[in-house]
Amino acid sequence: MIKERPEVNEEAPQGEKPVGRTEINIHGGDTATTETVVPDHIVCSLFNILFFNPCCLGFLAFAYSVKSRDQRMVGDVTGAQSYAAIANCLNIWATILGILITVGLIVLLTRYPDLFSVRRWAQQSGGAD
Repeated sequence: MIKERPEVNEEAPQGEKPVGRTEINIHGGDTATTETVVPDHIVCSLFNILFFNPCCLGFLAFAYSVKSRDQRMVGDVTGAQSYAAIANCLNIWATILGILITVGLIVLLTRYPDLFSVRRWAQQSGGAD
């Protein structure tokens, strides 16, 4: 945290203005000024956008991750933690649903290989083969 402490030279002669000095402490050792690290889960959100995006949960998680990062930059730690918790929850649900859908499709395709066959659908609808 930036601390400004003006120091005035009190031993200046009567006719002159006192010379002031400003000291800025950038790397303070105070434990009260240390920032709380808030993870924003943006990498996990990007992963979910690219690979597992059921019901647009990856996009929502990414939006909350960006909101968390913005709140952290402003200095609102409580708001950043709140948005990060929502982003984390959405990332978990997107990953779980994405894995379940992927495994379900693999099981369907291995048990019923002709399930998504165009030829079978054409025969059922009365089309010529």
